[in-house]
Amino acid sequence: MSVGIYFATTTGKTEDIAERLHQLLSEANAPKDLADVSDVSELLSHEGIICGIPTWNTGADSERSGTAWDEMLDDIGALNLSRKKVAIFGLGDSSTYTENFCDAMEELHSYFVKAGADMVGYVNKGDYTFEESKSVIDESFCGLPLDEDSESDMTDIRIDNWAKQLKREMSGLF
Repeated sequence: MSVGIYFATTTGKTEDIAERLHQLLSEANAPKDLADVSDVSELLSHEGIICGIPTWNTGADSERSGTAWDEMLDDIGALNLSRKKVAIFGLGDSSTYTENFCDAMEELHSYFVKAGADMVGYVNKGDYTFEESKSVIDESFCGLPLDEDSESDMTDIRIDNWAKQLKREMSGLF
């Protein structure tokens, strides 16, 4: 049983969060890969997948991350990911882009759902200050939103709590 942590980044912040999350989850015994995403076929080799995505193209209907994820969305949707647990974390700026906070998470989420993945890692929206986000589904974010621009003081506790949540929701993989 293995878990892969994949990210795409423009500024390096998403990679930094992926590395910090990898460190927290490495305290558990499951092998975990950590890589900049380059080929969707790598996703097939894991029972659990954790994806990191920034939001750059705020307000866009598609290709919201401005990273390699954008070119892979249709390929992800065409995969058979049934019986695979997938969690997503996203980076955004809740004060400058308060109406588009972490929107790219939802786009990636929708393609993993299309592929039949079992989505985990939802986070209550109540702990965040923002106006709107496409990533809010039924009053929860469809993953872990992080704001390294305006709320970096909250990041450590948020990723620590999320790592604990993933260990429960991806039981058997950690």
